[in-house]
Amino acid sequence: MPSEQEMIQQRLDKRARLLQAADPYPARVRRTHTTAAAVEAFTAGGEVEGATEVTVVGRVTAQRVMGKAAFLDLRDGSGRLQLHFRRDVLDDFEHLSLVDLGDFLEVTGSMFRTRTGEVTVGVASWRVITKALRPLPEKWHGLTDTEARYRQRYLDLIANERSREIARSRSIIVSAIRQFFLDRGFLEVETPVLQEHAGGAAARPFLTHHNALDRDLFMRISLELHLKRLLVGGFEKVFEIGRVFRNEGVSYRHNPEFTLLESYEAYADYHDVAAMVEELLGFVAMRVHGTTEFNHGDVSLSLKTPFARTTYHGALLEHTGIDYRQYPTTAALLGVARARNVPVSDGASWATILDGLMSTFVEPKLVQPTFIFDYPTALSPLAKKKVDDEDTVERFELFALGYEIANAYSELNDPVDQRERMEAQSAKQVEGDDEVEVADEDFLVAIEHGMPPAGGLGIGVDRVVQLITGEHSLREVILFPTMRDRGDE
Repeated sequence: MPSEQEMIQQRLDKRARLLQAADPYPARVRRTHTTAAAVEAFTAGGEVEGATEVTVVGRVTAQRVMGKAAFLDLRDGSGRLQLHFRRDVLDDFEHLSLVDLGDFLEVTGSMFRTRTGEVTVGVASWRVITKALRPLPEKWHGLTDTEARYRQRYLDLIANERSREIARSRSIIVSAIRQFFLDRGFLEVETPVLQEHAGGAAARPFLTHHNALDRDLFMRISLELHLKRLLVGGFEKVFEIGRVFRNEGVSYRHNPEFTLLESYEAYADYHDVAAMVEELLGFVAMRVHGTTEFNHGDVSLSLKTPFARTTYHGALLEHTGIDYRQYPTTAALLGVARARNVPVSDGASWATILDGLMSTFVEPKLVQPTFIFDYPTALSPLAKKKVDDEDTVERFELFALGYEIANAYSELNDPVDQRERMEAQSAKQVEGDDEVEVADEDFLVAIEHGMPPAGGLGIGVDRVVQLITGEHSLREVILFPTMRDRGDE
């Protein structure tokens, strides 16, 4: 079998021969029907042979040359269609030897059905509209090298129908999320990617440099603080779907850039937001599956309302027997974590240790959609405290299949309390904890002008796509995931 370089050279030679007759990369092409529309027109017209003339375009995905005739498969964005070339009809039949798998053709002809029952175009004229110089994956029916699939997603999309289906589903899901919020009267907005302070979440940011201003800026880790400024400015319902960037590990569960939805609604609380999330996920599932109950691998998943509900304290106590309120110091809680073999760094904060216990022992057991309400204040510096419990805030997270889907607060709008909490978090950063909420002075000044009570929501869109499509890896639902260096895979 020839090497890849030899196959490329053979295709370059064919390109040179095609150029002698016509440009194999024309600027304009003609198409009267997609492949699917061509089949539909033929069947709707009573399948009269020769009565339906079409011009179709697409990529060659199969070739079968048999002396005086040849059959090629042509694929476009709508599907596949068989082409029939005959030596006694086409003066340029010999030029088929210049066509390889992966080339794009424009074909005109009449529709008929073969003796085996396949709808086919009897080719009257044709031309090459793109000559491909590199061969397709060896097996058209599947590119199986996982690393190659992610690094060269275009080959994956050519070879794997499932990958194309996920990409189409993702588009439907994002569109459905957007429509859901617009229908509820939310205003869609855009906020800065480059920021002076990476606030709104406890995460390690990316740093970049602005040459004209000669200053460092951070790539945003959340959408929160600018959206809240809009509540101050008088908008009562706002949302954004945008990319955020967190300088963290790369795995099947994490990507350093991902798509985040955040919404903020004035005069709502976290219970209102929970009801909205239930409705949202059901709405999205109906758009994709036509039902709120579907299979996710071996799991029969139900997005019927109401979802299960518990509290942070109750869930940890139920699954571990640990009452975190009995371990108020970092040293005491660290001892519990070490006794349970939870990996925790020496400089971790009390909140980080508690989160480690939760993610290790509770989250993996939350398969069906489950709301966990009422988080410790130390974990949620931007949420409103419960009236009857200073150490607990009005926050929920929604879990399904063992991972977080949504995070929401009754938003903190007391500027004095907010400043104290942010400054306390910034002090921890000075002490060495680089995954804490930082103080953003401009945001603090903004809410000192008055921010109405509000319910805020954050949803990882990639996680929703995983949930709805039945995929277990983020890399399957992100078209171009971040990859390690080849030698590190």
